[in-house]
Amino acid sequence: MELRLDSPVQYVSRVGPGRAKLLDTLGIRSVEDLLYYVPFRYDDFSLVSPIARVQPGETVTIAGTIQSIVNLLTKTGKRMQQAVVADDTGKLTVTWFNQPFLLRVLPKGTAVRLAGQVTWFGNKIVMSSPNYELTQQAQSLHTGRLVPIYSETAGITSKWLRGRIADILDNVSPQLEEYLPETTKKTYGLMDLPKAIAHVHFPSSNKEAEEAKRRLAFDELLLLQARAHLLRQNWQAQKHSYPITIPRDGIQRFIASLPFELTDDQKNSLKEIFDDLGKSSPMNRLLVGDVGSGKTVVAAIAMYAAFGNGLQSVLMAPTEILALQHYETISNFLAPLGINVGITTGSRKSQITNPNDQWNVIVGTHALLFESVKFDKLGLVVIDEQHRFGVEQRAKLSEKNTNDKTPHLLTMTATPIPRTVARIIFGNLDLSILNQMPKGRIKVKTWVVPNNKRTAAYEWITKQVTDTGGQAFVICPLIDESETLASVKAVTTEYKRLQATFPQFSLGLLHGRLTAKEKTGVLEAFRKGTHQILVTTPVVEVGIDIPNATIMMIEAADRFGLGQLHQLRGRVGRGALQSYCLLFTEAQDENAISRLKNLETIFSGPELAEVDLKLRGPGQLFGTRQHGVPELHIAQFSDSQLIKQTQEALKSLITFPPLRAKAQKGTIQSAVAD
Repeated sequence: MELRLDSPVQYVSRVGPGRAKLLDTLGIRSVEDLLYYVPFRYDDFSLVSPIARVQPGETVTIAGTIQSIVNLLTKTGKRMQQAVVADDTGKLTVTWFNQPFLLRVLPKGTAVRLAGQVTWFGNKIVMSSPNYELTQQAQSLHTGRLVPIYSETAGITSKWLRGRIADILDNVSPQLEEYLPETTKKTYGLMDLPKAIAHVHFPSSNKEAEEAKRRLAFDELLLLQARAHLLRQNWQAQKHSYPITIPRDGIQRFIASLPFELTDDQKNSLKEIFDDLGKSSPMNRLLVGDVGSGKTVVAAIAMYAAFGNGLQSVLMAPTEILALQHYETISNFLAPLGINVGITTGSRKSQITNPNDQWNVIVGTHALLFESVKFDKLGLVVIDEQHRFGVEQRAKLSEKNTNDKTPHLLTMTATPIPRTVARIIFGNLDLSILNQMPKGRIKVKTWVVPNNKRTAAYEWITKQVTDTGGQAFVICPLIDESETLASVKAVTTEYKRLQATFPQFSLGLLHGRLTAKEKTGVLEAFRKGTHQILVTTPVVEVGIDIPNATIMMIEAADRFGLGQLHQLRGRVGRGALQSYCLLFTEAQDENAISRLKNLETIFSGPELAEVDLKLRGPGQLFGTRQHGVPELHIAQFSDSQLIKQTQEALKSLITFPPLRAKAQKGTIQSAVAD
């Protein structure tokens, strides 16, 4: 069959259904996905040398004939294949390990090209585990050039991928339509798209490889932003909401009644929210606020505005624990103003049978979206932790009213994100950013604690908890992304060890495998002071508020990103007492310790995220899979110059039909756009 870009990858020669399943684990499902599967580095085998001239330490390609090849057994019992290769200038011994099939593939007399590193082995020069290629093959893929190396999986090697990509490149790449105008390519020095795809896999030089990657990275960032822009346009054009008249006198009285003064950032964010609420197209705004910056009170004031127009509001949190906490906070703000606040969670559904009976504000979990409940006049939905709330959930909002009105949407996140990155990954949302902290908030003193200071730290914690009556968190890292039984076993072991270390205190244990009721019970006991120390996995990272907690102790802190450590640190310092964060590490690497020490002097989440972006790269910045932040395949969030160029280009290109068509179609970029 004729291959097209959208053809399933199993129809590529020598793939088939079995290997297609393996490729699926790499995100390769179509022919186009295979073309866009970019190598992460290149082995430089471009130096082609006569055998007589090779030197130990060189990485070279040689061409010769197999004079002999045998299987040997080493002293340690390993199976080794040893060949002698000769050209007109001399001979060279070549070795491989555990590849007995090579005796069949490279028999005596075979003309071959070999590429690898030349080293001393005893008193003679050898080439160890080289790439090989038959000289009769017309195209050199694995030797004599820059050879692409790809991320692999069991059963899929870089050599096999090179072969499959080479098989389809000439036939399929003409189907890659150039969608950028010549003026844009000239302005930003961009290679043609089909040429970039060919050169990123098989470049003739490092410069050519870099230019090809730059073109594909430009495309990825541009299309990510273009698709977000189109989603935003569609949301505004196709949805209709209640225009909300802001009851300014009532809001002024509400703000004046608060026991604290709003920051300038909070006031500016409220102005932006009020401007959105006054429109008939629904608000779609993201409120990005550092830990403790006061996002919840901003949301409560917006809810008050909806109430003043006879409309209902809903606040949805990612977990039942957070929903209960928000219920208490929102009730404290709004109930004195005559606003009825209700809650519905997995264990409290009985409180609300008909949301239209008496409730002005309802707090629940994200699951509320998928329940059959309908509202007569739902005007505002507030979502806590935006990264857990995707396209499917947003679409469900349109179905929650009994009429055709879509509620205004305000989403919130405390995930520390550099401003430039936030404007790309959340480009379909309007942004309000809270950088300032409320007046009087005491900075959390933070120290990196090496292993030899552990005993002293325990003694200090004992004294602090005893003298001040404060409480302490102990965070154990996850063994993997999900809280498997291995992670639960690890935190349980630590809990038992610390019970012996702190026999005078009551300890609680919290992890993701507990039921919602069990989690709530443990947290309530900690909140009431029944437990002085809470041993937990990072389940407390987001939103948990225990004002009496003054110590955050984090085990294996070097395994966390700076942003995640900052969020954990934000669980303390929420009361009047001085609070502390102890970063325990057994790391010996100076770079790892230096990275952690940034937390001793930097107290801004976005600033720490910028540091982590530079130090660890975008793959480590957010814990991408966990937080739902887009994962770039080619570009990097740290490439501020390229980001700026794509932002400039989009201004003139967003109405350009080929770009809009490409963005709406979605290729590999569609995976990162949502």
